[in-house]
Amino acid sequence: MNLWRRLSGRSRALALTGAGVLVAGGLVTIPVTAAQAATQCSVDYSTSDWPGGFTATVTIKNLGDPLTSWTLGFTFPNTTQQVQQGWSAIWSQSGRNVTAKNESYNGSLSSGASTTIGFNGAWSGSNPKPTQFTLNGTVCNGGTPPTSTPPTSASPTTRPTTSPSTSPTTSPTVSPTTSPGQRVENPYAGVKGYVNPEWKAKADGEPGGNRVSNNPTAVWLDRIAAINGTPNSSSNGAMGVRDHLDEALRQGAGYIQFVIYDLPGRDCSALASNGELGPNDLPRYKAEYIDPIAAIQGDAKYRNLRIINIIEIDSLPNLVTNTSGNAGGTAMCDTVKANGAYVNGVGYALAKLGAIGSVYNYVDAAHHGWIGWDTNLGPTIQTIKQAATASGSTVKNVRGFIVNTANYSALQEPYVKITDNVNGQTVRQSKWIDWNQYVDELTFAQAFRQQAVSAGFDSNVGMLIDTSRNGWGGTARPKNAGPTTSVDAYVDGGRIDRRVHAGNWCNQAGAGLGERPRANPTTGIHAYVWVKPPGESDGSSKEIPNNEGKGFDRMCDPTYTGNARNGNSMSGALPNAPISGAWFSAQFQELMRNAYPPLS
Repeated sequence: MNLWRRLSGRSRALALTGAGVLVAGGLVTIPVTAAQAATQCSVDYSTSDWPGGFTATVTIKNLGDPLTSWTLGFTFPNTTQQVQQGWSAIWSQSGRNVTAKNESYNGSLSSGASTTIGFNGAWSGSNPKPTQFTLNGTVCNGGTPPTSTPPTSASPTTRPTTSPSTSPTTSPTVSPTTSPGQRVENPYAGVKGYVNPEWKAKADGEPGGNRVSNNPTAVWLDRIAAINGTPNSSSNGAMGVRDHLDEALRQGAGYIQFVIYDLPGRDCSALASNGELGPNDLPRYKAEYIDPIAAIQGDAKYRNLRIINIIEIDSLPNLVTNTSGNAGGTAMCDTVKANGAYVNGVGYALAKLGAIGSVYNYVDAAHHGWIGWDTNLGPTIQTIKQAATASGSTVKNVRGFIVNTANYSALQEPYVKITDNVNGQTVRQSKWIDWNQYVDELTFAQAFRQQAVSAGFDSNVGMLIDTSRNGWGGTARPKNAGPTTSVDAYVDGGRIDRRVHAGNWCNQAGAGLGERPRANPTTGIHAYVWVKPPGESDGSSKEIPNNEGKGFDRMCDPTYTGNARNGNSMSGALPNAPISGAWFSAQFQELMRNAYPPLS
């Protein structure tokens, strides 16, 4: 399947057919040699330009014998034209000469087949289009192959480039730089968010759902097929990445949110949310997942839309808490820690997506009930930093962090503070808190931010808190502090988070919609967000065969009595749940009933 869509803009067809080629509107007849007969080609080169920059889309069509590999060559007319970030090919530039070599997944081109590649570039003065192209050394437009010219001095934004005669082994050889326009400090501030029409239709179909259906929610890209849309899926919808971006422009939205969620060996400690890629599929993750997403998000038509990417939830913290030596550690977590799939995958995603000037990356940072202990929090921040500086990335590609993604931890506990004491005993001794340093997500998020800055992240990073399902309203919500007969009675009587255990995460009974999405709610917090669309299941209550890579996790079974990670407690899950991502009407209705602030 071709994952690429062509950019708008004037295109130039350059085709060699028979003994003639079309050049600059005229037919030029040239002899066709035996070598040229084997490789014949047409190249369609179009650009979307803006002052100082452009996005180029190049479609190569093989008109000759089948190819098992290919190398495209062309020459920029001006010395100021530079490739800055490329996709779907291994790009290099020396002087004005540019080379694009196939990736492992798109090297085979049968007769009549096409492939589309692209890049973001820079220019000054003017940005004329190349007038000749070669494919495997054969001229596609009747000119002569580009001659080698001495490499120009590297600009401050580029690394030394590869000679066109050398087959590059890494991609790209030119350092990414941002597209035009200055990033804002907080992408949520001052603009309205994108309302996903697919989620809105489901919410509107529920009695009373129109009270919340106009809130912005994130678009989940939990498999490769979701990039183009999955019309027959029970979880994703028919709209792909470009469809959502186009709809955001139509709505006049200022920002749109995507969840990047398909790491090799994804969610190594759970089954309901594990994915399609095996633990050794990092090359596929890069080439078939991240590269196509970057190609679409990098289209210049979206340069004024703030594209927010939530990077790989439930991934990096697993390397700290769910490997060997930890209670409930798994072999899969050991594998992805040892082979670097998570660290290098996240680093690649940050570098590739962060090179787009309109993109803002927020890395998942678990929640207080997972890494709120000092022994977990510090190592998790260091692991995130390791990933943020892997695969060519830097901490500059991290706009911030998100906590409580798709989870239920209370935003604030009004009647229980971590500093409280009962009869001389700290509440940290209670079974619920279990010596954690935090009792809610707001205090945890603010502390996480401070420690991340101390660890080397930018001082202006911001936090997001997913409040889609942590309202905990309804008749069971406490109205005052618990009794002081014991620390457990005090904590259990006063806490608004009514889960059986803070480690329970699947379709939790009694939960409600939380704070509605809004920007700058308090110090250090960029926004309260609904990244997990309310009403979409966390996982099935029993095993349900499916072709979407969704497994069955006992933590979603309401009869399950638990494991070491949740203190061998009941799961607290709702019954009759569908597979993860599928619409769960009963849960949506309960979330509305228990919303806090309450719905009008």
